[in-house]
Amino acid sequence: MSDQTTLEVLRTHALPLRTDDDLDAVVDHIGDAPLVLMGEASHGTSEFYQLRAALSKRLIVERGFDAIVAEADWPDALQVSRFVQLSGGDQTADQAMAGFERFPQWMWRNVDIVRLLYWMRLHNEHVHAPNRRIGFYGMDLYSLQKSMHEVVRYLDRVDPEAANRARERYSCIDHMAADPQFYGQAAALGLRTDCEREVVHQLADMNSQAARHLSTSGGVVPDELFYAQQNARVAQNAERYYRTMFGGRDESWNIRDTHMADTLEALRMHLSVRKGGPARLVVWAHNSHLGDARATEMGRRGQLNLGQLMRQRCGADAVYLLGFSTHDGTVTAASRWDGAAELKRVRPSLPGSVEALLHQLSAVEPQRLARFMLPLRERPEVVAALPKSLLERAIGVIYRPETERLSHYFEADVARQFDAVIHVDHSSAVRPLESSPHWVLDEFPETYPSGL
Repeated sequence: MSDQTTLEVLRTHALPLRTDDDLDAVVDHIGDAPLVLMGEASHGTSEFYQLRAALSKRLIVERGFDAIVAEADWPDALQVSRFVQLSGGDQTADQAMAGFERFPQWMWRNVDIVRLLYWMRLHNEHVHAPNRRIGFYGMDLYSLQKSMHEVVRYLDRVDPEAANRARERYSCIDHMAADPQFYGQAAALGLRTDCEREVVHQLADMNSQAARHLSTSGGVVPDELFYAQQNARVAQNAERYYRTMFGGRDESWNIRDTHMADTLEALRMHLSVRKGGPARLVVWAHNSHLGDARATEMGRRGQLNLGQLMRQRCGADAVYLLGFSTHDGTVTAASRWDGAAELKRVRPSLPGSVEALLHQLSAVEPQRLARFMLPLRERPEVVAALPKSLLERAIGVIYRPETERLSHYFEADVARQFDAVIHVDHSSAVRPLESSPHWVLDEFPETYPSGL
């Protein structure tokens, strides 16, 4: 198929997103899927946050969705959830997000998230039954020490003897957990191999407590026990993650995404029992976690991811995978891990990439298709028109434009990877809550990007 024919097919099916009313087409295409996974091509693009928020609100109000589950740490997001569910002591969104201290703070501590949280809290003010109020939960596993402390804190309140056992079990890690990478290095060298056994035993104890509740009449696990049980699950999987991260990226990646999938399933089951009916969840994470890994070069290398696992566990019809892309603009990102948030310019997408192809579509009708959705599910003409292998850009919390092809692009079959893609041709950086002297856009020279 010629390039011109491909563009014509894509143009015919592209759905412009110029106003909020245009989101009707996206909601219709999602259909009845109870799990809607919304991606992002970077962790620092405002339009991705805004569009996901707008779609999430529609699904909550019109389709009865119960929660947003984000690529965030469980204890930090739980503090936010208590705020939006009117059950915590925080009075402002800024206070509720105080737990997001770990790099990259701007991923959640930004203006777009503040607006979303106030909307969620306002929505819940009109929901009388606490068990029907929408929540905001995290599914990541970086909170090793904080999650251990939360388990002990919960047990101190309900069972001091069990708390002492947990404190003893976690003691072999706790003194190193403030710097979990140091623990990972020590574990890789064969030190403290008993720590793995201890976190497994602690999760088993929490699971036993939950099972006892399920076996009684009514069969409901109290929220606070479920939250502590999940923190114990985080501790176990975080220990595994940090222990393997120095042995190979694929293994640690798979541990992390499997943990996300397990968390999503556990949360969905808990919320379903609590509300007395099947729970529906919106998930926010990076494209690299949500786009089916089997359609990418990472999958061919042995990586799996959340989108793949949820399709396999729940069936493709129950899971809707929505990818996002952009051609150029600005982004909030760091130059290195633990680095400062910087305002960076996003280079125009490379030829041969899905972003460049969608940019060509935008260029044909710049007014109508400055941002649009390209549906893929049940669109055989679109699937046939798209090349089976294109480059795809992934900007995480770090962006290195000077090595972009090597560090930020991979090969993918986008039609198998997602059910639809939303393209924002020119995008802008998310605005962090904390000001920084690094969050200033340095102008590129006139010779950019050739450098000649």
